[in-house]
Amino acid sequence: MTEKTNSNNNEENADVSTDVVETTQAKVSDEATSVKSTDSAFTLVRHDNGIAHLVIDVVGENVNTLKAEFAEQINAVLADIKADKSITGIVLCSGKKDSFVAGADINMLDACQSREEVVALSRQGQRIFSLLEQLPIPIVAAIDGTCLGGGLELAMACHARVCSDNPKTALGLPEVQLGLLPGSGGTQRLPKLVGLQKSLDMMLTGKQLRAKQALKSGLVDDVVPSSVLLNVAEQLAISLQKRGKSQAKRKQGLMDKLLENNAVGRNIVYQQAQKTVLAKTQGNYPAPAKIIDCIRTGIEFSPENGYKLEAEHFADLVMSDESAQLRQLFFATTAMKKEQGVADVMPTKIAKAGVLGGGLMGGGIAFVTATKANIPVRVKDISHKGISQALKYSYQILNKKVKRRFLLNSEMQKQLAMITGSVEYTGFKALDIVVEAVFEELTLKQNMVAEVEAHGNDKTIFASNTSSLPIGKIAAKAKRPENVIGLHYFSPVDKMPLVEIIPHDKTSDQTISNTVAFAKKQGKTPIVVKDKAGFYVNRILAPYMNEAAILLLAGEPIDKIDKALVKFGFPVGPMQLLDEVGIDVGAKIGPILQADLGDRFSPPAAFDKLLADGRLGKKARKGFYQYQKNSFAKTLLNRFKGIKSGHKLVDDTIYSLLSVKPMGSLSAAEISKRCTYMMLNEAARCVDEGIVRNARDGDIGAIFGIGFPPFLGGPLRYIDKIGAKSVVAQLSQWAEQHGERYTPCAALVTMAENDESYYA
Repeated sequence: MTEKTNSNNNEENADVSTDVVETTQAKVSDEATSVKSTDSAFTLVRHDNGIAHLVIDVVGENVNTLKAEFAEQINAVLADIKADKSITGIVLCSGKKDSFVAGADINMLDACQSREEVVALSRQGQRIFSLLEQLPIPIVAAIDGTCLGGGLELAMACHARVCSDNPKTALGLPEVQLGLLPGSGGTQRLPKLVGLQKSLDMMLTGKQLRAKQALKSGLVDDVVPSSVLLNVAEQLAISLQKRGKSQAKRKQGLMDKLLENNAVGRNIVYQQAQKTVLAKTQGNYPAPAKIIDCIRTGIEFSPENGYKLEAEHFADLVMSDESAQLRQLFFATTAMKKEQGVADVMPTKIAKAGVLGGGLMGGGIAFVTATKANIPVRVKDISHKGISQALKYSYQILNKKVKRRFLLNSEMQKQLAMITGSVEYTGFKALDIVVEAVFEELTLKQNMVAEVEAHGNDKTIFASNTSSLPIGKIAAKAKRPENVIGLHYFSPVDKMPLVEIIPHDKTSDQTISNTVAFAKKQGKTPIVVKDKAGFYVNRILAPYMNEAAILLLAGEPIDKIDKALVKFGFPVGPMQLLDEVGIDVGAKIGPILQADLGDRFSPPAAFDKLLADGRLGKKARKGFYQYQKNSFAKTLLNRFKGIKSGHKLVDDTIYSLLSVKPMGSLSAAEISKRCTYMMLNEAARCVDEGIVRNARDGDIGAIFGIGFPPFLGGPLRYIDKIGAKSVVAQLSQWAEQHGERYTPCAALVTMAENDESYYA
C-alpha cells in the first residue's frame, strides 16, 4: 500500500533533532529570527543572507501530513513573506526525521460528506500551491526523506527542488493505490517536469523514485548529502533570484521528441496507456482512466481546464466505492502495524536468525531477513549446493537493483555479507529464532525441532514454514513446545506481503509477540491464525480452486475459467495459479483438509491423472498451460492467428487426458460467482470458528495472501456489500441444483436471519 501516512519507527521520530533541523536551529541562534504561532505547522526562519527557511513540522505527529486546516496557516505565512522585502528567497524544508511530507491526511477525505466538499478541498489545495508558484521570489524545496502524494505536489509547486541521497528519500504520487488521483495539481505539474510518458508511468503505477532516479528524470535539480542539503538549496535560491526564477528546459531523448512534441505522437501515448491500463485493471479500477483524462486535458486544451477536471475527477473517485474499500484497507494495515502479537506482551529483540533449508522458500526467507529486517541470518542445509542456492537467490535480486542503479554495488555486498551458510549447526547457540523451510513431511520437521533444541539455546524460537501440517503435531515431541510456532510465508517470499503466524495450544505469548515483531521487521503483514488444517489462506483457497476444477471437468475451457476470474479482479486465474504453485502441492493439501474438515474439501479424482502424466505445473514445464519454447515457425503461426508473444497458451492435450470436451455453457459472470461464493462461504466459517481473530484479519489475509480483489475490500466486506441474505439465497439455490458442497454455513444463515454484517 501507499506510504502516504505511514509513520516511521516511533523511537526514531521521537527525536526531531535531525540533521536538517539541527542545521536550521544553528542558523537561528547565530543569525536568524523565527516566527511561529504555537499551533502552526509552519515556521518562517529569516537569515541575514536574505534566504528564509519555511519549516514544516506538524505538531504532535511522527511525520508531516497535509491537512485542510493548514490553509489559513499557509496563507498567513505567505502574507508575512510578501510583506517582508528583506526576504529574497525561500527554502522549504521539514522538521521531521527522514520525512519531507508523507502525503495528505487520508482521514480528511473520509470526513467529506459530499462530492461538492471534495471538489472544494481539491480546489483549495490547487489554489494554495498556485500561490506558492506565483511568489515573486524563488522558493526551493529541500527534500530529505519521504516526499509522497500531496508532499510531492507541494514540492512541484516550488520553483526548484533539491533532494538528499538519504536511502529513505523517495518521491512519488501513489494516490492510484488508494483508488485516487493527485488532487492538488499533480496531474498538471508532473508532465511539465518529467515528460508525458514518465508522468503516466509514475501516476498510473504509484511508482516511487529514489534520489538519482528523480534527478535523471528531471523531477529534482540536484542530489546532495543531507549534511549540505540546506546550504545547496540556499545557493540555488540565490541563483534563481539572480536569473529571474528561469529553469533549465527538460532534456528530451529522440523518442520523447517524436512522441511528446506533437499531437499525433501524444495521441499514440494516450491510446497505449489506456490499452495497458484496461488490460491490467480489467475496468475494475476507475482511477487510471481518469488520470489519463486529466493529463490529456491539461496538455491538449489548457492547464485551467486540466486543474478543473482534476478536482472533479478527484471528487468522483473519493466518493467511489472502490476508493472507499482501498482506503479502509490502508487504515486496517496501518492499525495492524501498531498492534502487538499479544496485547500487553512486549516483544524482545531478535538479533540473529537462522533458516533451515536453502531452497526457494529458504532463500527467500533469508533474503527478507537480511535485507529488510537487517538481521544477520545463518542458512543451514544438508549440502553446500543448497547453501549456494540460497545465496544465489539474494544475489540475483540485489544485482538487478544494482544494474538499475537502484542500489550501490557496495551496499549489495554489505547486504550479502549478512547471509552466511553452513552444513553444520555452528553458531545456532546464539540464534534467537530459526525458521524451518524443509519438505512437508511431519517426521522430518519433528526431527528439525529436536536438532534446533539441541544446538540452540533455551529461548530459541522454532518457526515452521509449513503450509498445511498442524503446528501442534510438529511440536508434539518438543522439549520446549512453548518456543514452537508456525510462520507460513507465501511464494515468492520477497514479493508476497502476507505471513500467517500459527501458535499451537502450548506456544507462549512471548513467542507469539516476538514472531509477529520479527515478521513486521521483514516487511510482512502478519495475521495470527488458529492451528487447524489449512490455517486460513489455504483453507479459503481450496474450495475456490476445487470449484474451478469441477467446472473444467464439466466442460468449461481452462482459459475461459481463468479469464472470468481475472475479469472479476484476481491477479491470475485459478488454473494458472495451480500451475504456478504446483499441481502436486495442491494435491498434497487437499487430503489433509478433507481428513480434518470434511468431504467438501475432496479434490476432483480426475486430477490424479495429471500427476500420473507428470503435470506438476510450471516447474515441470508441463501443466494446464504450455511452457515449451515455440519454434520460429510456430511463433509466426501464432502471430498470424493474432496470438501475442508471451501470451500463455492452453495445453490442449489436457482435455483428452481428462476426457473433457471443452464446450463451455456458462457465462463468465456465472463462473466467477460460483468460484468466489465458495471462498466467501469458507471465509465466514473461519471467522465463526475463530480461525482468524476478526473479519479485518480475514480480509487482509485474503487480499495479501491470494490476491482477492482489493477494490472489493476482502471476502467479508464483500459479503456485507452483497448482503448475507443474498449470499445465503444464492448458495441454497446452487445446493439444490448442484450438490451440498454449496450449502451455506450456519454463521451465514444466522447473519441473514438477523440482518447482521461483519462491519458496522
